[in-house]
Amino acid sequence: MEPEVGSGARSAAFFDLDKTIIAKSSVLAFGRPFYANGLINRRAVLRSAYAQFVFALAGADEDQIDRMRAYLTSMCAGWDVAQVSDIVAETLHEIIQPIVYDEAVQLIEMHKEAGRDVVIVSSSGEEVVAPIGAMLGADDVLATRMVVADGRYTGEIARYTYGPGKATAIRELADERGYDLDDSYAYTDSITDLPMLEAIGHPFAVNPDRALRRIAAERGWPQLTFSNAVPLRERLAGLRPQHPTLTATTAAVAVGALAWYATRRRLTRV
Repeated sequence: MEPEVGSGARSAAFFDLDKTIIAKSSVLAFGRPFYANGLINRRAVLRSAYAQFVFALAGADEDQIDRMRAYLTSMCAGWDVAQVSDIVAETLHEIIQPIVYDEAVQLIEMHKEAGRDVVIVSSSGEEVVAPIGAMLGADDVLATRMVVADGRYTGEIARYTYGPGKATAIRELADERGYDLDDSYAYTDSITDLPMLEAIGHPFAVNPDRALRRIAAERGWPQLTFSNAVPLRERLAGLRPQHPTLTATTAAVAVGALAWYATRRRLTRV
């Protein structure tokens, strides 16, 4: 069973990035190459590593995200935009490929085969999210955009794609592309993305934090667990013309949940 072809109106599948498609924070993952190229000092690298550790254990709540945002934007003020883009491009496959969830890649493929556009929606910067989206075959990305002057970051934010900002960006894109949001899908791990889930007809909680797990249970939203981080090059090398069989319990739940939404019956996840 695969996602149903849309009802006739154009639809999309919206994916959060961190802990939904990849196992870590996309921005913090580039701490070491930024250090190697002189953009940050050793203290910043250690702080990024600690933030990754906290993020991996418990996710990040709104206050932590706000503090992280303020820290990162102030830190990158004055950085050369072209240099940042070059660093991301040169290290993307080494850093990101090993932490991509195989289950997420398969869902992306299934939605594309069903005729839906795939859009990554992330609070991380466009310079990081756009190359990851291209690597995964996404049709578009909605990400935080920094203010640039004379080729350098000013430390100010032009568009913050976080919390309600994600829902706003999705609605704007839907108006532009003609997406039927009631017939679209959304996947995320964090309670901070609740506005995004509420804006979409078919919301899914992926690796949910405690607050989102409770909300999903109350509202009967399917909950998925992604854990199989397979290097993307191995995943793509093994693709066959036929759709691969999803593996493990999580994949079975994902497919069953999609079928549940298609038939409008309640899914009970064991």
